[in-house]
Amino acid sequence: MSHQFDSTVLREYDIRGIIGETLGPDDARAIGRGFATLLREAGGSKVAVGYDGRVSSPVLEHALIEGLTSGGCDVVRVGMGPTPMLYYAEASAEDVDGGIQITGSHNPANYNGFKMVFQGRPFFGADILKIGELAETGNWSNGTGTVETRDIMDAYIDRLLTALDGIPVEQLSGIKVAWDAGNGAAGPALEKLVARLPGEHHVLFAEVDGNFPNHHPDPTVPENLNDLQNIVSVQHLNLGIAFDGDGDRIGAIDGEGRIIWGDQLLMIYAEDLLNRRKGATIIADVKASRALFDHVAACGGNGVMWKTGHSLIKSKMKETGAPLAGEMSGHVFFADDYYGYDDALYAGLRLLAASARLGKSVTQLRGEMPNMLNTPEMRFQVDESRKFAAIDEVKERLADSPDDVNGTDGVRVTNQDGWWLLRASNTQDVLVARAESDTQEGLDRLMAQIDEQLRLSGLERGPQAGH
Repeated sequence: MSHQFDSTVLREYDIRGIIGETLGPDDARAIGRGFATLLREAGGSKVAVGYDGRVSSPVLEHALIEGLTSGGCDVVRVGMGPTPMLYYAEASAEDVDGGIQITGSHNPANYNGFKMVFQGRPFFGADILKIGELAETGNWSNGTGTVETRDIMDAYIDRLLTALDGIPVEQLSGIKVAWDAGNGAAGPALEKLVARLPGEHHVLFAEVDGNFPNHHPDPTVPENLNDLQNIVSVQHLNLGIAFDGDGDRIGAIDGEGRIIWGDQLLMIYAEDLLNRRKGATIIADVKASRALFDHVAACGGNGVMWKTGHSLIKSKMKETGAPLAGEMSGHVFFADDYYGYDDALYAGLRLLAASARLGKSVTQLRGEMPNMLNTPEMRFQVDESRKFAAIDEVKERLADSPDDVNGTDGVRVTNQDGWWLLRASNTQDVLVARAESDTQEGLDRLMAQIDEQLRLSGLERGPQAGH
């Protein structure tokens, strides 16, 4: 027996595809067989399995479990819930050695996929390619694993609530918050969570519906926050918090409806954390604002710029011992009093906690941030065979540049106007560009530099590519 995956399915950070076209039960079974083989080789034997609210998820769960058990692993079914609940199952149970969440994350309703954790570390890149190699040869382990079901939702919510430890209830009793689950997998956990919080809470779209009838569950897209902004305005609330389809990415707005972007959230979390842990390392991806790194330094921390991608950031955190990291995309990782994975429900509570500890409303914290002018993330189609080569060409041309050129992930160039970034996506055939300045003139000059570099590589900032 062997299995061939569609060439588009095995990605850098996860496995994902279009149901009925590039991904189906046979793929899920092969993923289970491969994961079981690798885990048993590493001395593990038990895997937690969870799934999100997509229509296709239960079928994939069934096939995945068949693959895991026939590969000789025992399975703990934790049922439907957000991805971080699956991470919690893996991190908190001593008898569990790995975890797989079936989720299409923030992709359209006809997508699905798998996020994996292996003996406490992210499973990505070469690990995922190994699943493909094992499938091709059919060189899998054999066995007959057992299946048990564990209801961990309440224990997970208990653990989330430790984010508010040490904060007097009366300090939070006046807070008014809107929460938007976007019909994603975080809905049921969110309802249970807010029922136990002090203050006034309004929950939108908590009913899980894999067709996402109200808006697409991606909180990095401004129009997906319209419902949240509306209820915050009408009900005169203090802030709003939104989640992506599987609850590992957070979006937020303040009491005036202003979006608090991923790097701005990290500024708030960093200030709060550095009050307690002076000199700590805070990691952010290369798309983050200069204002964040300046703020971390001003608060006595050590800001580290790293590659985009939740698996890469988690690995860097382990390497540096950083207690906090985040990405522009809304993945935030807490390893001070939590497990170091991205959990948007926990991040939501940490935002309330930070506001309470800093003695400032979220609106005030957002209002004190410098007003930088930045472009949205611009993504444009480039042939797969050209995308990394083009970045190398840009690096070569800028080797003697008087500007500060950072090659951590693509090219990030800093000069007196601000900075611009050009990087190749690890998951799509696109280049990603972004720029930031204090002035419109500066921003225009930075954009001209990006266009010039693209032109010299025979490319142009043409039609924008979607996610």
